[in-house]
Amino acid sequence: MRTWILICTYWPRLRRLLRSTVSMAGVVFLSMAFLAFTRIPFDAHSWLGTAAGECRSEPTLIIVLGGSGMPSAPELLRLHRAAELANDWPEAAVAVVHPGDPQAIQAMRDELVQRGVDSTRIGLINEGDNTRAQALVVASRMLPNMKSKSVAVVTAPENMYRSVLTFRGVGFMEACGAPAWDHAMYHDFNYDHGAVGGKAWVPDVSDRPALRYTFWNYLKLEVTCLREYMAIAYYRLNGWI
Repeated sequence: MRTWILICTYWPRLRRLLRSTVSMAGVVFLSMAFLAFTRIPFDAHSWLGTAAGECRSEPTLIIVLGGSGMPSAPELLRLHRAAELANDWPEAAVAVVHPGDPQAIQAMRDELVQRGVDSTRIGLINEGDNTRAQALVVASRMLPNMKSKSVAVVTAPENMYRSVLTFRGVGFMEACGAPAWDHAMYHDFNYDHGAVGGKAWVPDVSDRPALRYTFWNYLKLEVTCLREYMAIAYYRLNGWI
C-alpha cells in the first residue's frame, strides 16, 4: 500500500522524466539516422585511425594489441596488418599483447608465422585487460632505452588514436600507429528485382546499394565512434592520455 502511495505521489514527476527520456532518445535516433546518410561517420572513423600519426619508417618494435576472440574478424585483421609490417620491416621485433586464454595468444602467434614472420621475432604477453594495462605491461618488460625508440602500434582504426597516446603516456614517446583497416568491396551490387523473385508489392531497392548497405554500415560506425569518443574522454579524465 505504501509503495502504491509513493507511486501516485511521484507519478507526475516520473511521467515528465519518462517523456523527456523518450523524447531525447527519439532526437538521438533521428540524428544518427540523418548522419548515416552523410559521410560524417566515415570521416570520424578515419580521423580516429590517423590523427595520432601513422608510422612512416621502420620501428624497433611492432606491438599487436589483442582484445577480441581468436579467430575473429578484428583479430585476424590486426594480425594480417602486423604480418605485412613485419615482412616489410625485417629488423623489427614483434610483441603480441592479448589477455585471457593462453591458447588464443598462441593461435595469434601461429597466424603470424603462417604469414611469414619468423617465430624467433615474436614475443607473447598474455596480460593487460585494457589498453592502459597493456601499455604498462609492455613498458615494464622493455629495456629503459627501448622507450625512446619507435614502436608501431597495431590495432583497430577506431582504437588507434587512444592507443598511441596511451603508449606515449607510459614513455614510448616515438609511438606511431599502424591501423588495421578493412577493405571495401568494389562491386556493383545492383540486381534485377524481378529476376530473383522479388514481389511486385515489395519496394524495389535493387538499384540502391547505398540504402541497403552504406546506410546501415555508417549507422554501425556511429555507434563504434561514439563508444570510442567516450573511452577517449574517460582516458583523459584519468590522465592516461
